[in-house]
Amino acid sequence: MRIFPAIDIKDKKVVRLSMGDYASAKAYSLDPLEVALDFEKRGAEYLHVVDLDGAKDASTVNFDVVRNIVGNTSLKVEIGGGIRDEERIKKYLDCGVWRVILGTAAVKNRDFTLEMIKKYGDKIAVGVDAKNGEVAVEGWLEGSGVDAYTLCKMLFENGVSEIIYTDISRDGMLSGCPADFYKRLIELENSRVVASGGVVSVEDIRVLKAAGCSGVIIGKAIYEGRISLEEAIKEASEE
Repeated sequence: MRIFPAIDIKDKKVVRLSMGDYASAKAYSLDPLEVALDFEKRGAEYLHVVDLDGAKDASTVNFDVVRNIVGNTSLKVEIGGGIRDEERIKKYLDCGVWRVILGTAAVKNRDFTLEMIKKYGDKIAVGVDAKNGEVAVEGWLEGSGVDAYTLCKMLFENGVSEIIYTDISRDGMLSGCPADFYKRLIELENSRVVASGGVVSVEDIRVLKAAGCSGVIIGKAIYEGRISLEEAIKEASEE
């Protein structure tokens, strides 16, 4: 199982939100590259990046920040936030990003999403962010009326390589992960699921690994010193 330490970027700074609330943004560092280099030094191979400004405004205002990380580390960087057309997908892939995450587009423009999955294969992942089982869009600012489980099932049936599932009610709250729901998702045919939101301990990683998750994203727990990145990677890699 892979561990993805997370960098959320807002105003070119590393921040973390609580339950997707932009007003709760807490800055941890002025330099995203510095944080990425530290993760790499501590053994990370992957990096999960969210452009919060892009998610909210459908822009690529933090593109240079992401390109700087890609160009100065060996990390496999995945990026999400405001990516809703092929031009932006190509822009990120051309600069060396490992894969691009589509979120709002998967709900509001399914034909486009399925076309991109078919065209770019495992270079595309889909982020399904949900609260109380309902998918949220536009940087978690709007409900969609779409059932999260139903959306995941449709995406796997149409060839998405991996879904990054975030329980918004737990994100940034250090409250643990809903392992039972992940088990349900993983029972779907052709499923690969990365868990996101609420991871706070090595035990959480152990439980998610046992549930069959292909990866885990960890953010606030690392920044707050609740879990070490080294411990997380060790637990995930053990047989």
